[in-house]
Amino acid sequence: MAAFEHESVLVGEVLEYLSPRDGEVYCDCTVGGGGHSAAILAAASTRIIGVDRDPAALAASRERLGERAELIHGELGDIAAILGDRKVDGFVLDLGVSSPQLDHADRGFSFTREGPLDMRMDPTRGPTALELMQQLDERELAEVLSELGEERYAKKIARMIKEALGEDRLHTTTDLATVCARAIPMVEQRKSKIHPATRTFQGLRIAVNRELDQLERFLAAFPDLLVPGGRCVIISFHSLEDRLVKNAFRDLAWSSSLPPKLAAEAGERVEPVVEVLTRKAIFAGEGEVDRNPRARSARLRACRRTTAPNVPMGAPPTAYR
Repeated sequence: MAAFEHESVLVGEVLEYLSPRDGEVYCDCTVGGGGHSAAILAAASTRIIGVDRDPAALAASRERLGERAELIHGELGDIAAILGDRKVDGFVLDLGVSSPQLDHADRGFSFTREGPLDMRMDPTRGPTALELMQQLDERELAEVLSELGEERYAKKIARMIKEALGEDRLHTTTDLATVCARAIPMVEQRKSKIHPATRTFQGLRIAVNRELDQLERFLAAFPDLLVPGGRCVIISFHSLEDRLVKNAFRDLAWSSSLPPKLAAEAGERVEPVVEVLTRKAIFAGEGEVDRNPRARSARLRACRRTTAPNVPMGAPPTAYR
């Protein structure tokens, strides 16, 4: 396989909000090619615990990061089990698909390069995109494309995918891209700024890799794995991920307006578990986008762990969410 070369986005902003200091330990849960971790190691005398489910990414990081990094093959949703009884001073997550995964046709992520319909970030486990499409019925497939791909023509695309599968016409990424192009009216394609297969590929990739489930499990676990004052910085690339991160941070920052005793009696959180450091999502500047167009959709959110215990003390009211 070709070299794993990836330009990490928002590196300066990650360092700003993570604020690494000598002697601290940081966990990069999507270490990839090691770009963010390398910047953290260069900024201070720190150590890195790098986690990734892509063996090719881990091999690249191992070569790049050296002895100050402990690298682990695993999924970010399993972070509590991976760390065990260890706590860290900060987390960084760079979600979504990486440049090498998109650029290498044999990974099956790109609709512009012919390759197998794979799309697995960890090619050692789980069903491929082709196997998933074969397993799902037409209604289930349409739900994946609509909910995870935010595809307006999900039902029509799902029907045409199942027809192509039944007629043995769907084997490669370009086959799937052709189906998508035929399903979406040409007038809509002319108005759109994206390839007609973009949303279908997004939905399938998210489903194959259980990306939202992995993120939800991380968000539920990370407060207990941070030392007081520790920080969590997350970069997402589409609204589904960003909404989960925003809501989780806001929920953890919520506390009751009642006096502490009354709040405790009412089962409401007395103190916030985190302080949100980014009032709004942080985006890449024009210079970075010009240099690296994939930074255009990146958005960063960060929070800092308080000293409050993370105990189930009730949820914020619906209006707050």
